[in-house]
Amino acid sequence: MNLDTDRFLQDLDTLRRIGAYKTGVHRPTYSPEDMESRRWLMQRMAEIGLEPTIDGIGNVLGRHRGPGPHLLAGSHLETQNHAGWLDGALGVVGGLALARAGLPVDVCAYADEEAHFGSGFLGSRSLIGALSEEEIDASRNRFDGTPLRDALAAAGLAGLPRLSLEEGRYKGALEMHIEQGTQLENGGLRIGVVTGIVGVRQWLIAFEGRQDHTGGTTMAERRDAGVAAMRLLHAIDTEFPRQCGERTTWTTGRIVLEPNAPHIIPGRAEVTFQFRDISTEVMDRLEATLRALVRESNRRDRCPATLTPLSRAEPAPCDPAMMRALTEAAEDLAPGAFQPMPSGAIHDSQHIARKLPVAMLFVPSKGGISHHWTEDTDRDDLVLGMKVLAEGARRFLG
Repeated sequence: MNLDTDRFLQDLDTLRRIGAYKTGVHRPTYSPEDMESRRWLMQRMAEIGLEPTIDGIGNVLGRHRGPGPHLLAGSHLETQNHAGWLDGALGVVGGLALARAGLPVDVCAYADEEAHFGSGFLGSRSLIGALSEEEIDASRNRFDGTPLRDALAAAGLAGLPRLSLEEGRYKGALEMHIEQGTQLENGGLRIGVVTGIVGVRQWLIAFEGRQDHTGGTTMAERRDAGVAAMRLLHAIDTEFPRQCGERTTWTTGRIVLEPNAPHIIPGRAEVTFQFRDISTEVMDRLEATLRALVRESNRRDRCPATLTPLSRAEPAPCDPAMMRALTEAAEDLAPGAFQPMPSGAIHDSQHIARKLPVAMLFVPSKGGISHHWTEDTDRDDLVLGMKVLAEGARRFLG
């Protein structure tokens, strides 16, 4: 194995110039910048002897031409709007470095992990057969409403076949990523060996009140859907700490009031709410708690609430043998500077885990910042992460 960490850093620096925004990157899915980054990757793949292909959903796969057993390594190239230069790109360039070092690795850049269209993860879900033509027909860009079919056509992808994971080809799949949190930095650590990827359950909570005038309607007469939403959210934030796990998170990411005018009592409120944990048992307990709180809200409040599930992703534990190989590599290369840890963010590996053994490796995020153009990681930590990833891959392949 001949790992070239200088070229690894050079590739990261070159890639960050495609769609550069301040110190970060703006490279939305299927944008001209995103497609330029995919063409750039295919050129690098061909240079090192991989066989590059782009499919009908935008996945770029570089196949190793030699004998196996093979690993699949990669992440995504598109970014959140006006976001960071490492989220996703690190895993793709890391996979490229593994292949350049001579390991039997297929490199993949999955499409739309960042969910610009539909529920996201289009590429990894397509590879495992979990993305239907009907979903593609229905998906729209969540910022401007562009139909996914139109975006694929504009990107030159319409009519191309979609790839599937080749049965029996892979011993496992690897993904290197920034932590997107502060555990490593706060602990003075440099490497995280991921134990599993959290599950996510997301809900729409809708409240029906009565739209009315803010001056003419007495407080006793009001059916304010906005106030009802706030009451329930307060109850959730009070009760969830009694039911959660050590690393549970919950978030109210979106609140919409109708008609959202300063002189009108809201007649309807919609809340998008999610919780995450590595344990299915904990998530079941939180779901039961949420349902009980909605029932109690409906018993007490004049604005009835309905709870509708929007999406559900189960936790994905990492493969013990792959974790062991990464842990042994970390013990040799970063003694005393690594820890096992769950991933609080979701990644393409969560979907690939439905078909293959997976493992992930984290490097620190400065200040825990991600999904923002100030996202950054020390170059020494990037190099160390690359070395641990390569040595772990070599050990796992045997």
